[in-house]
Amino acid sequence: MSPEKNKPDNIDAYIAGFSEEIQQALQALRATIRAAAPEATEAISYQIPTFKLNGKNLVHFAAFKHHIGFYPAPRGIEAFKEALSVYDGAKGTVKFPLNQSLPLDLVAEIVGFRVRETLEAATKGKKKPAADSFFAALSAPARRALENKGIQTPRQLAQHSEAEILTLHGMGPGSMPKLRELLSANGLAFKTS
Repeated sequence: MSPEKNKPDNIDAYIAGFSEEIQQALQALRATIRAAAPEATEAISYQIPTFKLNGKNLVHFAAFKHHIGFYPAPRGIEAFKEALSVYDGAKGTVKFPLNQSLPLDLVAEIVGFRVRETLEAATKGKKKPAADSFFAALSAPARRALENKGIQTPRQLAQHSEAEILTLHGMGPGSMPKLRELLSANGLAFKTS
């Protein structure tokens, strides 16, 4: 089955049209994207599975006879050009052969990059602190708490433990899952005590 022949209306229906082996690969890819972009929504766009963030296409994927196509936009390909050089592809596409394991860690990094890029584009031109582009998912009190501590980047956040961050005035436990996700999307984690 190819996307041209099937016009699914959701990702489950798209995946169901393939063999069990390909379904497993597609579900693994979907779960990886979901973990790296938990705020993204699922859709079918261009008749293939798509994740959207802030109403914009984040990444797409599709299965073909010999490969799984992954479409993180040209900027996503360019930013990871060296790591992706072992795969066939084009300006905004990479082809992962079906006879090889999917590079899910690399996919997660690319999706994290696209999330950051999309959030930055959404805040571009607005008069907000630089930290807002990274911490946009947080409440205003939580953002201010981090700003007051001088934390403006994921790397700065990773220099602190969860316990330290929770002591900040304005930071509540509800922000911690979002902060963990933001760190994870950047390949980082809270400092362990």
